[in-house]
Amino acid sequence: MRQNYTLYGWHLSYFTGKALCYLRYKQASHTLKAVNLFTLTRTIKKKTGAAVMPVLKTSAGEWIQDTTEIIDYIESVHPNNPVMPATPVQQFASLLLEAWGDEWWVPIAMHTRWNYPENYALFEREAGKALLPWAPGFLQKKIALRPAKMLVGMLPHVGIVPDQYATMNVWTARMLDALDKHFEEYPFLLGARPSLGDFGLVGTMYGHLGRDPWPKRELIEPRTNLNEWLERMKNPAPFAKHKLMPNDEIPATLNPVFESVFQEFVPMVAKIGELATAHAQQHGLNTRLPRRIGEVTTTMAGQPFKRGALPYMIWMMQRALDHFDAMPQGDQQAVRVWLASHNSEHILNMNLPRVERRALTVAVTALPKQHMEKAA
Repeated sequence: MRQNYTLYGWHLSYFTGKALCYLRYKQASHTLKAVNLFTLTRTIKKKTGAAVMPVLKTSAGEWIQDTTEIIDYIESVHPNNPVMPATPVQQFASLLLEAWGDEWWVPIAMHTRWNYPENYALFEREAGKALLPWAPGFLQKKIALRPAKMLVGMLPHVGIVPDQYATMNVWTARMLDALDKHFEEYPFLLGARPSLGDFGLVGTMYGHLGRDPWPKRELIEPRTNLNEWLERMKNPAPFAKHKLMPNDEIPATLNPVFESVFQEFVPMVAKIGELATAHAQQHGLNTRLPRRIGEVTTTMAGQPFKRGALPYMIWMMQRALDHFDAMPQGDQQAVRVWLASHNSEHILNMNLPRVERRALTVAVTALPKQHMEKAA
């Protein structure tokens, strides 16, 4: 039976773009409904435990929060044209790319939106109209200030401080150049059709870099291959029957991307895991962690980069590692060989605590194996 879905969100939203492009790819019948003030602060919070977007409502009345779980759900009921590749290395790489796209790019998206004032007019107009669609313009402008002030207040917590602007700008230019070069040769990350990693990456591109006036003009449109990929991702269904790279291959043009994954993103998650373990030791297991548990320093573009430690990232990495653990031995070996080619086989032994997702954060359900062994 064909289901009809309601996706609550905004075109402005980082993760709404990811979910929207995915639903279009799956050709799942859906309606995008702009979140108003009541729906966001009352209905969605009551149904999911957090005032967030996007949220998917199914025809059976289920409310699903988190784009990763939205994708998992849709894949389970609409198995045609799966976004998870069929081969082990591409599967594992896709999970890493999704986590990297979801989490690592957040400071870049927020920096390019909130530190360039010309972007605000679009935010004010669309956010105000969505929150109070029945109100006059002056009230819409007034209400738009509320989320704007909240988001601007979050900037230092994700590393967006003046001392780090130059680092973010250098990294962004380098990575966008690398992606532009990749998309000169390939329509999508792993070949001729989109896979899970593409949907992870499109979040920051759809609602922020590719839509806000300043980054769209200065960063995306000059990189024509990247811009063309983004246009394909806005309507990806025609590519659903195309092929990924043969022989479980990962294009060498993605090496700069995986350098960031392995040398910048993964070490940050490992440090967050240490903080989450310490928190669980102090407060006990199965206790919901704060959304931010201190700060960690990783590297970005070869420079130190400090940002808030969000334990949610542990859950994203845990998904990839769980997927690896469930693979047959031969498939695991193929993944090990690929990781070894990046000098990164060690990520399979990350000393992370076991976590369970709780809305926008997690609870630690078990201490890391290595920690328990030492305690014994």
